[in-house]
Amino acid sequence: MDNPIVIDARDVTLRLGDGDAAVDVLRGLNLAITAGERVAILGPSGSGKSSAMAILSGMERATSGRVTIAGADFSRLDEDGLARARRGRIGIVLQAFHLIPTMTALENVAVPLELAGEANPQARARAELEAVGLGHRLTHYPTQLSGGEQQRVAIARALVGRPALIFADEPTGNLDAATGETIVQLLFGRLAETGATLVLITHDADLARRCNRVITMRDGLIVSDQTTLQTAAE
Repeated sequence: MDNPIVIDARDVTLRLGDGDAAVDVLRGLNLAITAGERVAILGPSGSGKSSAMAILSGMERATSGRVTIAGADFSRLDEDGLARARRGRIGIVLQAFHLIPTMTALENVAVPLELAGEANPQARARAELEAVGLGHRLTHYPTQLSGGEQQRVAIARALVGRPALIFADEPTGNLDAATGETIVQLLFGRLAETGATLVLITHDADLARRCNRVITMRDGLIVSDQTTLQTAAE
C-alpha cells in the first residue's frame, strides 16, 4: 500500500507588502509529500524556500491557496487552531536554535511535552537528550553550551514528541563543517529511528543529496523535483 500524503499544497501564493511595494514570494506552489519521505528544498537566497517551509509548518499564512498537513486544513484554521494542529504533529529545527535562554537543556526539551499535557515530560526529555549524546548536560543553560550542543538540544526538542513531520531550516548554517556533519548524521539517524517525514531547507547541494527527493526553487516557483537513489534510512 502506498504511503499516505502528509503534506499537500495547492496553488499556494505568498505576497508581502501592498501596492507598488508588494513582493510575490511564492507564486503558485504545488507540492505533495508522502509519509516517510526525506525531502530537500534547495535554492539560492530569495528563492522562497524558507517561506515555503514557514507556510507548510503553519508558522506563516499563505495569501491564497490550500495547505493540508496530516489531514488538517491549515488554510481554514485561526492562530489557536494552527497551534493545536502543530502540537504533536510537527517538529521544527531552525538555524538559529531558538532555545529559551532562561531554561536548562532539560527544560527546553520538556516544553513541547508540557504544552501537550503529556505524562512524565522530564523523564522523556532526559531520554531524548541522552539519545543525542547530551545526558551529561541536562542542567546547563544555552549560554553554557557550544553551538553544536545547542543544535542537539534543538533536535531533541523537535523529536521528543515523536511528531510525524520534521522541518529543518538550514540546521547546520551556524556551525563549523565538522560539527555540522555530526549534526547531520545525528538528525538523519534519529529520523531513521522514528520514521518521521523530513522537509529540509538548504542551499547546500551535498546536504540535499542525502535526501531521497530534491526540490529546487527559484523566484517563488518549483523548477525541479527529482527522486534520488537515497533511501529513508540513509
